[in-house]
Formats: sequence, C-alpha cells, structure tokens
Amino acid sequence: MSKKMSKKITRRNMIKSSVAAVGAVAGSGLITGFPAIHASGTPTLRYLGTAVNMGNEPEKKLFEDTGIKVKYISKTTDDVVKTILTQPNSFDIVDSEYFSMPKLVPSGSLLGMDTKKIKEWGNVVTAFTEGKVAGKTIGDQGTAPKKVLYLKGAKSKEFSKDPTQYVTLIPTVYNADTLGIRPDLIKRPISTWAELLNPEFKGKASILNIPSIGIMDAAMVVEAMGEYKYPDKGNMTKKEIDLTMKIFTEAKKAGQFRAFWSDFNESVNLMASGEVVIQSMWSPAITAVRSQGIPCVYQPLKEGYRAWAAGFALPSTAKGRQADIAYEYINWFLSGWMGAYLNRQGYYSAVLTTAEKNMKSYEWDYWMKGKPASQDILSPTGKKLASKGEIRDGGSYEDRMGSVACWNATMDENKYMVRKWNEMIAS
Repeated sequence: MSKKMSKKITRRNMIKSSVAAVGAVAGSGLITGFPAIHASGTPTLRYLGTAVNMGNEPEKKLFEDTGIKVKYISKTTDDVVKTILTQPNSFDIVDSEYFSMPKLVPSGSLLGMDTKKIKEWGNVVTAFTEGKVAGKTIGDQGTAPKKVLYLKGAKSKEFSKDPTQYVTLIPTVYNADTLGIRPDLIKRPISTWAELLNPEFKGKASILNIPSIGIMDAAMVVEAMGEYKYPDKGNMTKKEIDLTMKIFTEAKKAGQFRAFWSDFNESVNLMASGEVVIQSMWSPAITAVRSQGIPCVYQPLKEGYRAWAAGFALPSTAKGRQADIAYEYINWFLSGWMGAYLNRQGYYSAVLTTAEKNMKSYEWDYWMKGKPASQDILSPTGKKLASKGEIRDGGSYEDRMGSVACWNATMDENKYMVRKWNEMIAS
C-alpha cells in the first residue's frame, strides 16, 4: 500500500501566495498546477503508511513536479493504525485502509477530508462512492468503502450514510485480491479458494498474518469448502469466528502452512523460492515474482475476490501550511502519473481518467480492458511482466472488480476475532 519536516508555519497564505506565482490556485483554493513554487524552503511531508504507494520513482517524480519532498515511514497495516492512535503528531499524512475506519473515526485521530479541495473528486470511481462497477452493484460484505466513506462533518466521529462534503479518506488505490500460485509447480488448474487447505499442498501453503484481512481469506476458504455459509462473513458472530479459527487451527497443526506472512517481501520470497506454491498474495508481489522471470499467477477463483481499498488522511491536528502541502500532494497523486504507476503493478487508481492519459494505449488495453498484449508488458521499473499475446490474470477491470465478493473488514467482534486469530497463529 507508502513513501523532514519544515519549520511549522501556520499562516495558510504562505503556500497560497507562492503557488499563485505560477497561477496554480483556483478560486476554491485547490492547487491545480505543477510544479509549485514554495516560499518557505523545501516542503517535506512525513508520510506514514504501508509500502504500497512508496518508492524511489514516485518520490523523484513528486519532487520534480511539485518541489515537495517526502519522508516515508513504512509500517505494517496494524502498526499504521497503532501509530495513528498513539502518535498522531509523528506524521503529516497517512495512507490507511478503509477497513480501519471503524477503529479510527470514533477516536477523533483523523481530520475529516474536504472533498472541495480535491480537483478530481468528481472523477473518483464509483466502486468507492456507490459500491458499483459499470453500474453493477458489487459485493459489500465486510467494510466496503461506501459504508465508511462519508462523515457527518469536518470533525465528526460518526459516519454518514448519505454523501457529504467531508470524507474519512481521499481514495487512492484498491484491488481485487485472490490467491497467488506457482503454475509451474502445481501443474493443474486451480479454480477455488478451497485449494488453500488442500492436503496436496501440505507444507507449501501460506496465508497473510494480518487478522482483519486474513479472516476474510479464511472465510472465503471455509465457504468454498462447503463447511459453512456466512450470513455476513465480514461481520461474524463469536460462534462463527470460533468455527473459522477451528478449521484453520486444525490445518495449521496438520502442517498445511509453510509460513504466515505480514510483509510484502516475505510473500515474494516465499513464492519466488518455491517454498510456497499457493498463498494469499498482493498484486505487486505477483509483479515482483514475475519480474524475476518466475511463473506466478494471480488466480481468478469461482467464488470471487476479496477486495481492499485505501486512501489518504491527515491527523486531526493538521493545519496551516503543512495541511496545505498535504492536500497539494494528494492532488498530485490523483493527477495521473501515480495512477499509471499503480496500474502498471496490477493495482487500480481511484481516478482512472487521469491514469489512462499517462499510459500507452497497449498498456491500458492489457491492464484495464483485458485484451491480449499487443507487445511485451513492462513493470514500472522496466522489467518484463507479460509477453505479447498474454492476457491479464482475471481479465478486464469490469471482470475483476465486478466479481468482488467481500472486503477487508473490521467486525463488531473485532477484539475477540483478533484474540482468536492470534491463538491460531500461536497454536
């Protein structure tokens, strides 16, 4: 999911006057032009997040376009949440997932994000704002973005069911996740989540050790095995949590899992080495394995995908120049270059219209339309990901996001779920 802090200057007009020098300020206060000229030295943002949106290339491009420097503070998904709650003054902008909002919004740790300051707000995809893809309602079990997107006000600790000016996170990136496999080592079709617990793969399977995500993968497996049909797998009862963890504890004790990973690089190394042949995986991890010349497939499954979505927020203490710089950064992020960068890894940008303008037509056709590659497909770093004639795993955007079954979740019984999950890991 990302990548020094100047002296605190609280006068909002500092950044406005400097940006006005290049005609980059609209009547609404939006920062719309790049690069910007900043009057008070090099602006720097302390960026808290996972590694999804972080990298040397985005850091370099950001500085070229805006003059903004970024200091990345990379942590695991759970540690990002802990930092927001316990160290709100340690960052200027945070990249967080929507499933964390039920934990964070009631705390008042985050600022309600003003959509009127976001140039491309009207072009954010409807998967976030309406829970629809191409006009079709998609699965919303779990913490679907539309459930926790809107706030009742700028400083509200309550969600709004209806659209408002203020949101929890400005959407940035999302994806439909599934199992990653090594087809060269499995050598047969894989079509169901149930395969994760197939004894055939004993000692060569893996699941991610992030409870709020892992529990959803586990539920997809349990349903696929025919063990239980959840009324809402994204909000389990204690009895349902017990059932799910019992099945996975038994599998763990039987030696099904080679590892439980919580870090992107762990999943890449496990798959690239062949220690694991089937596992929970993230799209850029598939990209990383393939870029090493190793076969790896993000396997479409008949039960559908588990989706996730993330966005930017500011700490509730944000104000003045530092807040303005953060909004400028978000507007740059949604202006297209970064969207294309994410799409080339297999993610989806929250604003596809600007991303498309920054991609070659053959890239767009491959990544978004599900068409055979008319030439080799390269990663953002220039490494070959797919050969001419190949089709993206899962096909088009509409095929993939249109087949979402559930989302990463924070449940009513979240504390109990986390305890039972950790007991399973420790068993």
